[in-house]
Amino acid sequence: MDYTYLYPSPLGEITLASNGTQLTGLWFKNQKYFGSTLCKDHVQQGLPIFKEACRWLRFYFKGDIPGFTPPMSLGGTPFYKAIWEILLTVPYGHTVTYGEIAKRYAQQQGIPSMSPQAVGNAVGHNPISLIIPCHRVVGSNGSLTGYAGGIEKKTKLLALERVGLPPCPIPTR
Repeated sequence: MDYTYLYPSPLGEITLASNGTQLTGLWFKNQKYFGSTLCKDHVQQGLPIFKEACRWLRFYFKGDIPGFTPPMSLGGTPFYKAIWEILLTVPYGHTVTYGEIAKRYAQQQGIPSMSPQAVGNAVGHNPISLIIPCHRVVGSNGSLTGYAGGIEKKTKLLALERVGLPPCPIPTR
């Protein structure tokens, strides 16, 4: 059974989804791939995981670094999951390019290279926006390319994080 909860953010309504204990989705209303992880039958209900996710969102929209990540369960291919894990390493207030993510993935896999376009596809299918910070990914020249929630929201999210810095390398663990 899937559960949903609506959160009224400053940038519009957000739908949260859960399997009952972990977050499985977070989308802005009318976002591309909206509800991609939801079963047809889902129930709108308050759950402890939604309370924790809303606490994270309150910190974030106040312009604070939340300092924690709600429990998440990610569906998707191993490639998509690996890209989303890399996204989780992009620090608040910084950006990274698709090419830098591709390079990091290739290094992790021990392969010579990876297509930035393939990375872009994985980034675009991120089911847990904001918490997995796909809005921090920019084009190779720093341009604000693509965002499933819309470029206007991406611009506002980066402004909230006071991003004015050039893309930074992804920290290695």
